[in-house]
Amino acid sequence: MGDKGLSDEAVATACKDGDPITKDSRALWEPPSAPSRDGGPGGARTLEPAGIQARPAAQTEARPSSSWGPDWAGTSWLLECDALLDFMMQQTMLRVKDPIKSLDFYTRILGMTLLQKFDFPSMRFSLYFLGYEDKKEIPAQLEERTAWTFSRRATIELTHNWGSESDENQSYHNGNSDPRGFGHIGIAVPDVHLACKLFEEQGVTFVKKPDHGKMKGLAFIQDPDGYWIEILSPNTMLSI
Repeated sequence: MGDKGLSDEAVATACKDGDPITKDSRALWEPPSAPSRDGGPGGARTLEPAGIQARPAAQTEARPSSSWGPDWAGTSWLLECDALLDFMMQQTMLRVKDPIKSLDFYTRILGMTLLQKFDFPSMRFSLYFLGYEDKKEIPAQLEERTAWTFSRRATIELTHNWGSESDENQSYHNGNSDPRGFGHIGIAVPDVHLACKLFEEQGVTFVKKPDHGKMKGLAFIQDPDGYWIEILSPNTMLSI
């Protein structure tokens, strides 16, 4: 797992001293009793198969919480810092061993489009940016295409260090075994069961199928490097 395209430092420096986001802002980012998928203050919540975390068995449906205050859903504190209004989640970086396998998975299996590739010969690595965009809208001119790529929302940046594909000892930690860290990315689909049927036909590795475990109607699959990908349907998340 690498980086994400928005940092705390960027947020902190975007506003003048004294704005709410630069004074005690951790109270906004880290609710003291927020439950986590790794247990923590909310208690351990395990789901079959081992490794996936879920709510306690007695709870039968998702319960959206309002206990964290209006700032989580509103913009009262954002309005005091106009520089934040155009911020967006732009990219998540994943290191990959073999770009041919990874590009095939993210384009052919998950249906993403390769937006742009960058090579860095002196440092021997390449970057591949992918997302759910119409190929017809990708600009042909290099500078325009670059600016366009970095203006897309929720892209995946695959980082390939040259030679890793031929190194038998090279692999990347997916964050879901000790020491735990990164968990997964999520892909929204219209029909989870249909999507998973297609994945099965393509030989995709499943961590959890839609009807397995206590959380029904969502799935977890793995990409070629073992990173977990949640497959969900926005319209059914309250009933999982």
